[in-house]
Amino acid sequence: MIKKHSAETVYTVYNILISAFFALAFTVNMVYFVTNAHLDPLQLVLVGTSLEASIFIFEIPTGIVADTVSRRLSVVLGVFLMGIGTFLSGLIPVFIPILIAQVIWGLGYTFTSGALDAWISDEVGEENAGVVFLHGTKVSQYGGLAAIPVSILLAQGSIATPILVSGVLFWFLGVYLIRFMPETGFQPAPREDRSTWQHMGQTLRSGVGMLRVRPALASILTIGLFIGLYSEGFDRLWNAHILEQFTFPQIAGMKMITWFGIMEATQQVLTILAVRGVEKRADTSQTPQLVRSLAGLSAALIISLLVFALAGNLWLAVVSVIAIGVVRSLIWPLYTAWVNHRLDSSVRATVLSMSGQVDSIGQISSGPLLGIIARRYGIQTGLLGSVLLLLPVLPLLLRQLKNGEPHPEIAVLPESQP
Repeated sequence: MIKKHSAETVYTVYNILISAFFALAFTVNMVYFVTNAHLDPLQLVLVGTSLEASIFIFEIPTGIVADTVSRRLSVVLGVFLMGIGTFLSGLIPVFIPILIAQVIWGLGYTFTSGALDAWISDEVGEENAGVVFLHGTKVSQYGGLAAIPVSILLAQGSIATPILVSGVLFWFLGVYLIRFMPETGFQPAPREDRSTWQHMGQTLRSGVGMLRVRPALASILTIGLFIGLYSEGFDRLWNAHILEQFTFPQIAGMKMITWFGIMEATQQVLTILAVRGVEKRADTSQTPQLVRSLAGLSAALIISLLVFALAGNLWLAVVSVIAIGVVRSLIWPLYTAWVNHRLDSSVRATVLSMSGQVDSIGQISSGPLLGIIARRYGIQTGLLGSVLLLLPVLPLLLRQLKNGEPHPEIAVLPESQP
């Protein structure tokens, strides 16, 4: 009989490896889209929009599966599907197949997004989950950092190679999870209810019911919406902006893709140091401290985005884009910990998936518009549009900090909840 690993061990291994596989592909992914697939700014954004549309469609159903059947099963399925999507995107450098690959990848991601956070929260307890989220963010940087030079090395022959290798490695991670991932803190729905749409609908209604039990959750999700609105334009256009506006210096015959690897590696190292600082100073179990941290980080993100969009110097652009990556890496685990506060276990994955879906709505809504703006008026204008879309986050956070979130105990839905 194969002995399961501890939940903390599996969560650590997962974060290290998933970050490594992401970095292996994504260090070169956008450059591959520009140089090999020859996508224009609008197509670049539409690739992201297809991914986010997939997440929007599947986020809630897959979150309900995780709450009613098995979170472990949901994560395993998601990892295999992300591997298929990654492999396909590197196999055929043509717009339509790349769109299809993004849909498959997005479906896989939705199986993992709410399920993984809900799984570890149940295994270690909600009071410990925030610390675990931050630890996962920190160790993930090590995996990403180790994968970057490998990605650059593999890309010297063909930029598609690290993407294809990444897709295969996702499947090996899926096998590891099948063998070693425990699930002891979750009680699945009775077998006779698992496949019924009535039970899944009840779980979804219970998740929505958390908005009444915990009114602050609506404001939190609104903040997530604006984060989604800004991020799609930046994610899909920043590589093209650098390639269009600047020329990297020729040092020791270094290829252009190597410079992107150096930027990514620098970001990873700085994120590791920054997360260590946040772990020492931030109490993730206290809502006011979380909100203050998110407000400060959001202000830093807005300034960095503005500097990057307006930079007329290569090195200023490089420094600002690295700063953006570090700040974003800190915002995500803190935001997730905030959403996770006072959630009943029976709807935890569903509510966390709702958070992911709100982010997708934002990206789907803004992506094509920013792509059209970038195609017609230039990529820099599209990036400035992203900055404007992020601005409302600051007053929303400050208002939440002023109003507070009463009743720190876990919010539990009444048993009579329909």
